[in-house]
Amino acid sequence: MDDLLKKYLFDTRNVRVQAVRLHDTWKQAQAQQTHPACVTRLLGELVAAATLLAANLKFDGSLVLQIQGDGPVALLVVECRSDLSLRATVKIREGHEVPADGTMQSLLNARGQGRFIVVLDPANKVPGQQPYQGIVPLEGDTVAEALQHYMKASEQLDTRLWLAANDDVVAGLLLQRLPDHGGHETGDASPAETWERAQVLAGTLETEELLATDTDTLIHRLFWQETLLTFEPAPVRWFCPCTRERVASMLRTLGQAEIDSILAEQGKVEVHCDFCGKPYAFDAVDCTGLFAAGTPAAEQDPPTVH
Repeated sequence: MDDLLKKYLFDTRNVRVQAVRLHDTWKQAQAQQTHPACVTRLLGELVAAATLLAANLKFDGSLVLQIQGDGPVALLVVECRSDLSLRATVKIREGHEVPADGTMQSLLNARGQGRFIVVLDPANKVPGQQPYQGIVPLEGDTVAEALQHYMKASEQLDTRLWLAANDDVVAGLLLQRLPDHGGHETGDASPAETWERAQVLAGTLETEELLATDTDTLIHRLFWQETLLTFEPAPVRWFCPCTRERVASMLRTLGQAEIDSILAEQGKVEVHCDFCGKPYAFDAVDCTGLFAAGTPAAEQDPPTVH
């Protein structure tokens, strides 16, 4: 089953439409993780949102959506690169019960201390350049509502998102009002009227319809009266760039005393990637090599703020 992001543009050139539907990629994202349905749904919505927003990156690099929670869920994070390869993970606090009817607010912002962070990380940064980080207020009841507020305040773009996920599929729809450059209007509708009409048409979309309907059928059902320019679909795939060298770099940051303590207790240091679950084991000889003089610095992971 193809996992694709599809792009469209109203013939007035002032409304962008994007839709994504993921099956195999979503299954891979869940392969190493089993979570309550409400947590799976939230992670899936974040996956859909990251894919839709990363499709508009104007640089080679990554977009990271990360929610640091103060409730039962400690962390939700999705990284989607400009080539639409992505990875995602969840961390649930030990000893915290996850309610079956958990929402973004109850799971991640129970005490009002949750933080939603958007990171834009170019692959080819100049020396000293840091990734851009924006803080998204956890306003509203859903991931979509929080990101809509962010896009309006930070990017000055009117944006509407419809996001849905279950165990089998992730799906999302994005509407975005583009700046009016003039000279593109057809008929009597103004840019504001075209944007309002697009919102009304997409506003009929229900969650179950988004999950159950293939993209082509969905777009035709919503916008059959409109003339849409259609772009080449872009494939979406799971990709985790973890390597032994990156794990070694992380272990060095713990310091030799901490590593020696783990070795004394366990006989080896074993790390599992939070994203793909791949195990990395370092025995005593390996750990000695971590701190040997002249050991080359390893490449760094994309910025994930913990």
